[in-house]
Amino acid sequence: MFIRQLNYLVALAREKHFGRAAQACHVSQPALSGAIRSIEEELGIVIVQRGRRFEGFTQDGERVLAWARRVLADCEGLRQDARADEGDPVGTLRLGVIPAALPLAPLLTQRCLARFPRMRHEIHTLSAQEIQRKLDTFELDLGLSYLDDQPLAACSVRTVFRERYVLVAAGEGSFDGDQPMSWEAAAHLPLCLLAAKMQCRQGIDAMFQRQGLAVEPRVETDSLTALCAHVRHSGLFSILPHSVLCQADGPLAARVLVPELSREMGLLVRDEAVRSPLLAAALRELESLNLQGWADRVLP
Repeated sequence: MFIRQLNYLVALAREKHFGRAAQACHVSQPALSGAIRSIEEELGIVIVQRGRRFEGFTQDGERVLAWARRVLADCEGLRQDARADEGDPVGTLRLGVIPAALPLAPLLTQRCLARFPRMRHEIHTLSAQEIQRKLDTFELDLGLSYLDDQPLAACSVRTVFRERYVLVAAGEGSFDGDQPMSWEAAAHLPLCLLAAKMQCRQGIDAMFQRQGLAVEPRVETDSLTALCAHVRHSGLFSILPHSVLCQADGPLAARVLVPELSREMGLLVRDEAVRSPLLAAALRELESLNLQGWADRVLP
């Protein structure tokens, strides 16, 4: 059994199509299919359910796939270790971030960019569920996600940030005074909110419900950029984690909402992850950051 055969297997799981998997691996479809059949013959099991098209993996195939991902992750760790000098890791760190936490991403990468010139970064915007799944399948090295409302099986957690929710507007003139705002007052304003499917919005909706309030936002979007643009140019208000203010394109005025809504956010690392030199170096740098102090400077 060769490493390239395991790569073919993982590509098939990702693409769920023999032709696309072959294209991703830069081989012909017969070559990819033949390589997977040779694994089946070597192990004496059926790995792939075949019909006129790819129909998924058998139960035995799922176990082989899990081992293939682990072996490939081990190989990548070995490759990084062989290429690295002491204190100078080489490779690509793959970070999954929930949309509401994207403003924090540059804080997570800038220390590594400054210290490790041969380290690259991939930032993927994903839901919390997608982050967990991709950590499980070794497609991510780290995740930045909420910690309070999802199962975190097989993950080590490093709490890094407590976000607080604020009411935002285009300028100070939009508010009457400088006092905190109630959720009831916010419910009566023309609102632009993140889409209902997003975790950040679900927390906001739950808070309104606890206050016995119902809201109908004028605009909903899954883009923080679009949301901030509507607040800035369309006379709308929004409710956002306070870290967003640190990276907004131009100043936004904000007021703390009472009662306070806050949520814990943290770095997720798979318990059985390959502790490559790359990941170990990144974790040392990230653990020394003070994200909380950085973001809290924007609070009114």
